[in-house]
Amino acid sequence: MTEVTPTKHRPDDDEIDLLALFGTLWDSRWLIAAFTLAFTVMGVAYALLATPVYKASSLIQVEDETGAMPGMEDISSLLGSTSTATTEIQLIKSRAVLGQVVDDLNLDIVVEPNYFPVIGQAIARRFVGSEGDVAEPLLGDSYAWGGEKLVVSRMSVPEMEFGKALTLQATESGWRLYNSGDEPVLEGRVGKAETTGDYVLMVKELAARPGTTFDITKRRRYSTIADLQQEIAANEQGKDSGIISMSYEHENWRLAERVLNEVGDNYVRQNVERNSAEAAKSLDFLRNKLPEIKQELEVAEEKLNEFQIRAETIDITAEGEAILDQVVELEKQISQLEIQRAEIEQRFQPTHPRYKAWASQMVDLQERRKELDSRIGGLPETQQQLVRFRRDVEVGNEIYLQMLSNIQQLDIVRAGTVGNVRVVDDAAVNVEEPVKPKKALIAAIALLLGGFVGVAIVLIRSALNRGVENADDIENMGLPVYAGIPLSECQQALSRKNSKRALRNGQQGSQLLAVENPADLAIEALRSLRTSLHFGMMDAKNNILMISGPSPGVGKTFVSINLAAVMAQADQRVLLIDADMRKGFSHDVFQVKNDRGLSDLLSGRATLDEATHKTEADNLAFIPRGTIPPNPSELLMGKRFEDLLQEVSSQYDLVIVDTPPILAVTDPAIVGKHAGTTMLVTRFGLNPVKEIEHTQRRFEQNGIEVKGVIFNAVVKKASAYGYGNYGYYNYEYKT
Repeated sequence: MTEVTPTKHRPDDDEIDLLALFGTLWDSRWLIAAFTLAFTVMGVAYALLATPVYKASSLIQVEDETGAMPGMEDISSLLGSTSTATTEIQLIKSRAVLGQVVDDLNLDIVVEPNYFPVIGQAIARRFVGSEGDVAEPLLGDSYAWGGEKLVVSRMSVPEMEFGKALTLQATESGWRLYNSGDEPVLEGRVGKAETTGDYVLMVKELAARPGTTFDITKRRRYSTIADLQQEIAANEQGKDSGIISMSYEHENWRLAERVLNEVGDNYVRQNVERNSAEAAKSLDFLRNKLPEIKQELEVAEEKLNEFQIRAETIDITAEGEAILDQVVELEKQISQLEIQRAEIEQRFQPTHPRYKAWASQMVDLQERRKELDSRIGGLPETQQQLVRFRRDVEVGNEIYLQMLSNIQQLDIVRAGTVGNVRVVDDAAVNVEEPVKPKKALIAAIALLLGGFVGVAIVLIRSALNRGVENADDIENMGLPVYAGIPLSECQQALSRKNSKRALRNGQQGSQLLAVENPADLAIEALRSLRTSLHFGMMDAKNNILMISGPSPGVGKTFVSINLAAVMAQADQRVLLIDADMRKGFSHDVFQVKNDRGLSDLLSGRATLDEATHKTEADNLAFIPRGTIPPNPSELLMGKRFEDLLQEVSSQYDLVIVDTPPILAVTDPAIVGKHAGTTMLVTRFGLNPVKEIEHTQRRFEQNGIEVKGVIFNAVVKKASAYGYGNYGYYNYEYKT
């Protein structure tokens, strides 16, 4: 396995360098801290400004069974059944229960005062005043600032306006309603219903300054019920406990209480109605059957009287009396089973054990009746008819009396039904502790989220920024790094100060760092570069040094002018030529006129003496770019440029030519053919490896050898390798 030293970083490594990763985060610690602080501040602000949400809770008990009234256990057993808590929870959240709540409390009408954005509602919550008082407006007369109240008891809108916010504005005499298109549609007074077309509105209460607006939304009943089903929570407390806990959260704690209490009351009422419904059905059945039984009894009595008169028979024998008593008792039992038939068939399927037991009992009684009928057939003819007529009368009388008794009992059962559920605890709200927002939790989440976002941005930016931050990566391409120049904060401050001075009085001071602060670390690095170039240019064909770069913004002009000044300070006669005839700005640094420069010299509009300017640095001469020409490349390819370089090469010890980026234009390839030495300036964290390789290849295609690289604007980073090798952070020496 190949050993990788800590100071060597290979771009093609697939392994994650934890030290470099930590260094990246450490370098951007202030950015991460800024994001963390910003998110924390926003989280705390949200927690303080958010509308508190309160939770109302109540308790309902579901009893195992409904208690029977004394003496009526048999009847009650047919009318009541045990309901599990799971079933009751579904009934609580049914549309039958919640729909009545929506109707009673007008929950399908949503009223919201128009608060000032972001902070208005928080300010309104802190208003303290008597009933009916409203706060004075802080900004805008249409906003609500506290104490406003609007109660709408009735509202109808066209089909297209359902779910859309309408605007109600308080006026001096009442109110005015605008549709969703801000068109006035209704106007009226408080307490009086107003109608126009499909619009109907009844304002029950209104407390607001004239001009204050409210948003009113008429929702569809089904949508309101569906939302209420989602918002109301109902759970059984413990397994098979029969105790159901209900809760409801809302910004208005009074409304939360009313909603939950209304749900409990409607549920209990419907539970009672459901339990008494079976008794009512049986009662209706018996009352409808009673006239028919009475009529049959009257017919039987009439037939008996007619037979006794016709046959002159007054009584029956002892044997017939015994058979008659048995027949009457049997018919009474069959009649009771017939009365139960409707309940049995309604409650049970034929395969149910209870239904089978009833059917079996009915079959046994009918078999016994056939047996008694055969015994009656053994009596004399007169006695047979007399027994049959007496049977019909007595059976009819027994059934009639039995039905009257059942009707009375069922009537008592229906009136005394209390249901098998009851509200144990009415709805209550802890107004001192809202359930939302959880301020501490929100602040903690905001803190963590801010840190996470900050770290993510730093890592993403680091992943997307493929600029070289390690000089070893450049040397791995076969390009020697002659110097690493630290980023000069002094140069940045000098540029800002001169910009402010130019705006103030139109004058600029010196921007040449080598003159203003010769002890700056960047200048010390250029002195090291001067030494390296002294030996590197010994075998060059001439004393012309071309400085270029891959792309704009690498700092080649900064390197060129300060390197020229450092060279001149070593008692060398140096000429700096700004060959960037498109965007060169070296003349601004030296504060010389640009009307006579390289372009004018090459086009014959100026002589060498006219184009050459003295600078504030001794032994340093400067030729600016001149007037921007339409054909810079053609001027550089001309004979005059070659003659110019030969002439100045003999007059100066060193000629430095500052050229534009090679990847942007072809000018450096033209100049490089005349230069003895070519140096490439790259910027720390800006130029990717591929871009530097492409630059090197572009020069090689034009027959130009890049002598080396100047690594500019090196920043001290914990995540970067090798900055100590080419910078002076670790070796600063001050007097």
